[in-house]
Amino acid sequence: MNRRLTAVLLVAAAVLTNVAFTALGTIFNYPDVLKEPVGDVLAAFRASRTAVAAWFAVMAFSAALFAPIAVGVGRLSTRRVMRLAVPVGVAAAVAQVAGLLRWPLLVPGYAAGAASADPAVAAAARDSFATAHLILGNVVGETLGYLLTSAWTLLVLAALGRVIAGRWFTALGAVSALLILAGVLSPLDLPAIDMANFAGYVLWSVWLVAFAVLLVRRTRTPASPPPVSPAVTVN
Repeated sequence: MNRRLTAVLLVAAAVLTNVAFTALGTIFNYPDVLKEPVGDVLAAFRASRTAVAAWFAVMAFSAALFAPIAVGVGRLSTRRVMRLAVPVGVAAAVAQVAGLLRWPLLVPGYAAGAASADPAVAAAARDSFATAHLILGNVVGETLGYLLTSAWTLLVLAALGRVIAGRWFTALGAVSALLILAGVLSPLDLPAIDMANFAGYVLWSVWLVAFAVLLVRRTRTPASPPPVSPAVTVN
């Protein structure tokens, strides 16, 4: 994990996440669809099952990239706070992957079951989806994911200080982290919270790309030659 590879992964994660999110918003009305009754959510999933599952898989892959990203970024500083940031970043990746993979792995079965002619089977499928959505989605993928992602970002900023860039870089990362953290209040169903969380991820994507650019620029900057000692004349 050198700086160039870390930069590539930062950009890839930001781009893939936003492309997948946009695609899911177009074909699945995500995330607004999650506010609909369970039966309607599963019906919408069945209508575009292959595409929806595929794009959630892409989003899960982009989330998984943060495990190696955390390791690569961790090599930028030897400070104790950075040593803490590495496992926090890996944990954030695991939490988000666990939450997102329910869509391609579990939801197809729930969607099929919910369409069963047997009322008992259909009801059981809807209940299973609701349980998975609560535990893997709301608790693990969202609440824990928001918390760990925000924590990783703030820890990285604390560890790097102004080594990478000036105050703008720190401010952008900190603001995006705090807005993402606001997502833990999403169960309160406050429109402002969801908007703040969305804005946080948009700003965070910009921060990730800026981080990557700064890493590449630092990699290309040649090291300054050591100062030449003045010649000493012996009489």
